[in-house]
Amino acid sequence: MTKPPAPMREPTYFILAALQDEPLHGYAIVKRALELSDGRVRLTTGTLYAALDRLTGEEMVRVAEETVVNGRARRTYELTERGLSALHGEAARLIAAARVVRDRSVRSTVATVRTAPA
Repeated sequence: MTKPPAPMREPTYFILAALQDEPLHGYAIVKRALELSDGRVRLTTGTLYAALDRLTGEEMVRVAEETVVNGRARRTYELTERGLSALHGEAARLIAAARVVRDRSVRSTVATVRTAPA
């Protein structure tokens, strides 16, 4: 039996989610992750590039383009098929986890309503 992948850390999830629609450079990834997470994920430069290096090594993202802007290299990153699959898998895991709580809450509410005095 294959062991399921470990849950993703929230920054990793939102980095991959930021790249889901289009390739982005580092600052755009930071902005998109902040937006998609409703302000919860605030990536520092060090955290972002360490994660991108790791995700590149895991073949979940790749450098789509490298240009020089104001004398500095600017890399644009894109999601790979492996990264998209991992993102979808994590989204499914989160949905299943939320369903456990939501379904129990519905049952608890129904049980409370049935046993409440008239």
